[in-house]
Amino acid sequence: MATSTKTQVLQILRTAADYVSGQQICEQLGISRTAVWKVINQLKEEGYEIEAVQNRGYLLAAAPDVVSASELESRMRTRVMGRRLLYLEEVDSTNLEAKRQAEQGAPEGLLVVAGRQEQGRGRRGRGWESPAGTNIFMTLLLRPSFAPGQASMLTLVMALAVARAIGDVSGLPVGIKWPNDIVVNKKKVVGILTELAMETDYIQYLVCGVGINVNQESFPEAIQNTATSLFLEGGRKLNRADLIESAMEYFETYYGIFCRSKDLEGLAGEYNELLVNVNARVRVLDPKGEYEGVSQGINRLGELLVERDDGTRENVFAGEVSVRGIYGYV
Repeated sequence: MATSTKTQVLQILRTAADYVSGQQICEQLGISRTAVWKVINQLKEEGYEIEAVQNRGYLLAAAPDVVSASELESRMRTRVMGRRLLYLEEVDSTNLEAKRQAEQGAPEGLLVVAGRQEQGRGRRGRGWESPAGTNIFMTLLLRPSFAPGQASMLTLVMALAVARAIGDVSGLPVGIKWPNDIVVNKKKVVGILTELAMETDYIQYLVCGVGINVNQESFPEAIQNTATSLFLEGGRKLNRADLIESAMEYFETYYGIFCRSKDLEGLAGEYNELLVNVNARVRVLDPKGEYEGVSQGINRLGELLVERDDGTRENVFAGEVSVRGIYGYV
């Protein structure tokens, strides 16, 4: 996937400590001064604040909250995750598009990002609200070498990565509601949906979709008590591309740790630090019968350890089991 001239110019401006002359950009990229001037004007039209000073050159003063191929590619500092990128203004769902790309042989690390989704989905086929220009809709393609039974743990790995990124970028107190809902002030801001294509004993590919409520200003009345956005909780608009790049960096690190042990042994401690329902009474909605107990965090398999009131301990596997707080969603 060739890097566009616009992406290359953005990378140069973004990494420069000071003004960069047009001549430097020309020589570095092997393009004309006219081509540089055209790209600079394109970027200005997209909302980038670029100072141009005679005899000094160009300086990127500020970047808008824009999610585009050039913006994301110019930011990525990972080795694999998100280095190949497909940006679409509109798509049925980023998970579905990532699957189509996987079937055509796309490599591990491909990140599909959309400005808007027509058919966004959550767990168990629920719809996922997808307004344009405010939130993040992305799916990462993975081709892991471990057994299908270990795939569900990657949802927790992604939850940890995205939670850390949100904490860094927003400064908000972020928590995880087991297994993979990310919450701020007891309301959901992120949904994660992992799906895989598999043979009997191996994974062909896995797609991990992430929807983040970033700058959304309102929610339908039906979900106002359980859903929120980072803007509503923090009172300021955030740069979505910054958040995507940070999430990919964290995920690449955590994925490496996970792949070495093929379980959550190296990540469970950090995950449990963010777990909002640890050492709290929870209600386990098990099809075989609901029960209550005290959550004690996850084990290396990502199961939630719950001590029932009679003293017995249950290892709760995500699957079709839901966990709720006694007094509400969390």
